[in-house]
Amino acid sequence: MRQDISSKAGFVAIIGRPNAGKSTLLNALVNDRVAMTSRKAGATRRKQLAIVTIDNAQIVFIDTPGLDGRGGKLREFMRKEALSAIKNADLSLFLADMADKTDEYERFLSIAGPHIVALTKADNFTHDQRLKKLAEYQRFSDRFLAIVPVSAKKNDFKPLLGEIAAHLPEHPFYYDPDELTDLSLREIYAEMIREALLDSFNDEVPYSCGAEVESFVEGKRLDKIGATIFVEKPSQMAIVIGKNGAGIKRVGVKARRLMEQFSSKKVFLKLEARLLKSWSKDDKLLARFGYKGGE
Repeated sequence: MRQDISSKAGFVAIIGRPNAGKSTLLNALVNDRVAMTSRKAGATRRKQLAIVTIDNAQIVFIDTPGLDGRGGKLREFMRKEALSAIKNADLSLFLADMADKTDEYERFLSIAGPHIVALTKADNFTHDQRLKKLAEYQRFSDRFLAIVPVSAKKNDFKPLLGEIAAHLPEHPFYYDPDELTDLSLREIYAEMIREALLDSFNDEVPYSCGAEVESFVEGKRLDKIGATIFVEKPSQMAIVIGKNGAGIKRVGVKARRLMEQFSSKKVFLKLEARLLKSWSKDDKLLARFGYKGGE
């Protein structure tokens, strides 16, 4: 690992309203699928690292859940994860859709430390519209370090990465430059199952459903996975399994496709569903699934 003290390295918490595109941006920045994405808000439940190394700088991004803590122990844990990331990071990157008003940003300012604002989906707006939005943020110019329009579609993040790197402290790299995330392959696969679960059902299946990889055998050409979807209510079990098993089969097909795209090899996935009543309200069960009961 590089240990040159002249290099820069630091942790950057990605903050924004639920469904602001934090995980999508992370995947684009590392040019791989390391963070769970979903059309549904609140999909991200815990902090996850994505590592970007450019020239003499290493940026360790922290993907965070939304800041809304309403809705029980699991939501409380998610909020605490986001607040912890802001507190412990070297700086934050606040994501705001170019079309959004500044209300969410103003709420963020009450807990903000040093931060940069990234205005996303900039390519959907004209030059004059972008200038108008930048002007709206100028009244907060004494609070942010920089403001940068970005577009994941154009995949040009050099200005944003350069701005972030300029504000990092001098420090040896924290990770090997080839590393992309702190998650194990087993954990990434579990998140892909949950992503497939959320995208396979509309509002019928709530966010209290989850996934756990219980067995994992990694091979050169084939990964064998045994996993369980857990739900809180019998009605959710019926929906997830579906008529003649059609529901869980649909989830399995989507999850396996995500896994194979990520790993570039074949995946055998055995997927089951299990009823685990009120798990999102139980501290021990939350800890078992990595959520630590909101601690």
